[in-house]
Amino acid sequence: MTAREILAVPVRRFRGDNSLDEQDLLAVEEPLQIRAGERDLVITMRTPGNDAELAAGFLFTEGLVDDAHDILDVRCDGNTAEVTLAEDIDVDRDGARRNFYMTSSCGICGKASLQALEAAGCAILPPDSPRLDAATIRSLPAKLRDAQAVFNRTGGLHAAGLFSARGKPVLLREDVGRHNAVDKLVGRALLDGRLPLHDYVLMVSGRTSFELLQKAARAGIPVLAAVGAPSSLAVKAALRFGITLIGFLRDDRFNVYTSRGRIREAYSPSVPG
Repeated sequence: MTAREILAVPVRRFRGDNSLDEQDLLAVEEPLQIRAGERDLVITMRTPGNDAELAAGFLFTEGLVDDAHDILDVRCDGNTAEVTLAEDIDVDRDGARRNFYMTSSCGICGKASLQALEAAGCAILPPDSPRLDAATIRSLPAKLRDAQAVFNRTGGLHAAGLFSARGKPVLLREDVGRHNAVDKLVGRALLDGRLPLHDYVLMVSGRTSFELLQKAARAGIPVLAAVGAPSSLAVKAALRFGITLIGFLRDDRFNVYTSRGRIREAYSPSVPG
């Protein structure tokens, strides 16, 4: 956690019939411009911190690079991340000059195409690996919350957490945008040479959109769990790429929408009589 992630502001706080002046802590939201060579690729609204990971993760999950060797350097200065790519990498290789604008809430709006994922080389994942206990899945929300240092002080950030199949926390990133949090996490794994993440579970706060499913598929993550609901296109994409999609993971319960064979059940499901 850095000073740039949190801003203290004066507030008038009301409690019942009483009020007083206090300081409140807010999660910082600022723009980050990601550049590659002479190209302005994206302006994303994010929480400052881990900007190199965010830039690398964005390039990877959008299919502009395929591995860490495609990125020679990432230099971050203020609200700009300058990426140096290998000579053979063309960010316009899909034949269209792409310019993105991302808010902290919507991600890359409109990029909702299963064909785009297939073109980016997303493989169908093995249906029975890894195997997870239901109890392990139920333990993830509390572990995610415990690791959210900035959220615990501000209440204003989303989180993306990477866990082992036994529920051990591996990596967590926070941001005002769910998509940015996932890109930071995937970017860290990319720069560390850990992709694909075939043996891990991704847990996110909030709901699951197609864009989040897209990022999980690109990173080779077989299990995506969320506190909220999935969208219809997220379910469709999870079915297409063999990802176990879990929603409404809270209060000791969860729904499994796709590829439920990865989950060990402690008992046989009840059958309505």
